[in-house]
Amino acid sequence: QVQLVESGGGSVQAGGSLRLSCVISGVTYSRVCMGWFRQAPGKEREGVALIGVSTYYRESVKGRFIVSQDGQSNAMFLQMNSLKPEDTAIYYCTARPGGCIWDSIAYNDWGQGTQVTVSS
Repeated sequence: QVQLVESGGGSVQAGGSLRLSCVISGVTYSRVCMGWFRQAPGKEREGVALIGVSTYYRESVKGRFIVSQDGQSNAMFLQMNSLKPEDTAIYYCTARPGGCIWDSIAYNDWGQGTQVTVSS
């Protein structure tokens, strides 16, 4: 059973930085895509950054966010710089076998989420 546990959320002012971490266990498939999604109140869950064979970012975070992983510790990270109020959301980490897909429906395993709040 795949388990994902996020940490690192918090409250910052616009322009600040946060680093999210996700520890993943129970992954048995050889090829995996891991990713970060977020969901703001009243909005659908949206992909933020994915990492598999390559890294992928939604347009609004390019140049500000960096996704990375540590294969030895099965951890994934999201370094978020130059944060904006519109980045406020609950951030979830997820993983799926195979290639990276932006649609959240393609992912079955999710962490509990961590709140990120950016004030202006």
